[in-house]
Amino acid sequence: MQDLDFNEVVGLICKEDTRYDRKAYSFLREGLDYAVKKLAEKDSERAKKSLHISGEELLMGLRSYALDQFGPLAITVLGSWGIRRCGDFGEIVFNLIEYKVFSKTDKDRREDFAEVYTFEDAFVKPFLPRNPRRSGLSPVKRVESV
Repeated sequence: MQDLDFNEVVGLICKEDTRYDRKAYSFLREGLDYAVKKLAEKDSERAKKSLHISGEELLMGLRSYALDQFGPLAITVLGSWGIRRCGDFGEIVFNLIEYKVFSKTDKDRREDFAEVYTFEDAFVKPFLPRNPRRSGLSPVKRVESV
């Protein structure tokens, strides 16, 4: 059997599992590269030993990558692709594992992606205004009409 390229495999997966847009798979692949690069920058010894990262490490990298790429629109963009919680990233990873695009160790499980963070905490709260009293700004005073 001829090796399929990533886009062809994603096409096959999306025909079988319609929960996630094709763009979600590309984002996850790019986010994985981003996460591995960031981890390698922090720990060069680890980078020499293995490129494998845990589900939690991948989720944290995907969060950073989404915020970097989409800013306050991250939750909207991810949602438009069918990604609404951490577990959705896990489902995409395991779809790619089933098609032998990604590999896994005996320790890797879908549960590794179980709600490491909420999307509200990860993608909405960083952009909410801070409490004006904490930031040193004075609250707006209400003006009474005469």
